[in-house]
Amino acid sequence: MVLLVVVALVGQIISLPIFRAGAYRDLLTVENGTFAEDISQISFDKIPTLDRDSAEYLGDRQMGTLSDMVSQFEYPSKQSVQINYQGRPVRVSPIAYADLIKWFTNRGEGLPAYVVVDMVTQEASVVRLQEGMKYSFSEPLNRNIMRHLRFQYPTYMFDSPKFEIDEDGQPWWIAPRVMKTIGLFGGTDIKGAVLCNAITGESTYYDIADVPSWVDNVYTPQLIMEQYDYHGTLINGFINSVLGQRDVTVTTEGYNYIAHNDDVYVYTGVTSANADQSNLGFLLSNQRTKETRFYDAPGATEYAAMSSAQGVVQDLGYTATFPLLLNIAGEPTYFIPLKDNTNLVKSYAMVNVAQYQIVATGSTVSE
Repeated sequence: MVLLVVVALVGQIISLPIFRAGAYRDLLTVENGTFAEDISQISFDKIPTLDRDSAEYLGDRQMGTLSDMVSQFEYPSKQSVQINYQGRPVRVSPIAYADLIKWFTNRGEGLPAYVVVDMVTQEASVVRLQEGMKYSFSEPLNRNIMRHLRFQYPTYMFDSPKFEIDEDGQPWWIAPRVMKTIGLFGGTDIKGAVLCNAITGESTYYDIADVPSWVDNVYTPQLIMEQYDYHGTLINGFINSVLGQRDVTVTTEGYNYIAHNDDVYVYTGVTSANADQSNLGFLLSNQRTKETRFYDAPGATEYAAMSSAQGVVQDLGYTATFPLLLNIAGEPTYFIPLKDNTNLVKSYAMVNVAQYQIVATGSTVSE
């Protein structure tokens, strides 16, 4: 027992950034990019117009189409995942058993459908399966996806599995394999991912370089932002991160997604250590490969742009959602859907990043 305590204490100490600043800084490799060249202009009819809450609201309303299964299933909140499906940005989510009794009476057939919400057209649909999904978070026993993976890979540490569908509409669970790469307990990173068929439960492990290209969610936004915060904070060593803070940068609060080259990129702003109201630029990171680039584009933070957009429509009482970063005529531009109090998108705004007092609004994207 004493030996275990000593190992734990020593392992914790040698994993601290104060002793391993260089290793923490190098968790994420960041290249510099040119925004206008790397991020192509997108056609107005392909711009995602929904945020997560609105998409889940629309998905929940579609549960009424399961008229032959009334009250048996429900739309699980906060389980939808944004992916690129057949060239379109969509959010997908499995349905769930309404309660334990409904699970007991329906578990033989499994979950019969999943929900797809098109982020561009705002159309939601329930996709019925020929054979039900037997593995999910709503299963209470051995078919619970986390317990199922634990029995299959007892020595692996997993991040929370994400639901995805492949290009043929087949449902899968994507479970990133977590590794501690610094000391014993520090430097969280992803080594690979287990792909588990949601219907049969069959699983295959892939190293990170071999993960199939249709998979969009391996690295979570939270992990990418955490690794960049280490990179930006410890760029000139631990002492500088505390005292001088020369060239120290951190990510801003919040993130969004960009569909680019059939992959999903997480985007967030980068600001100084003082966390002022201006951004130094933006970070784009591929959620499958962790390829990360920084774009130098000084301007307003996302929340400053949201306030600017809300000010234009304050008489209507609309609420700004977290912005999407677009290339409009070579200019980094915030695209901001505006919602009413029923969580439906009613209007849109575009805010110039460099000069956030320049705001355009319209009832349609093209307008």
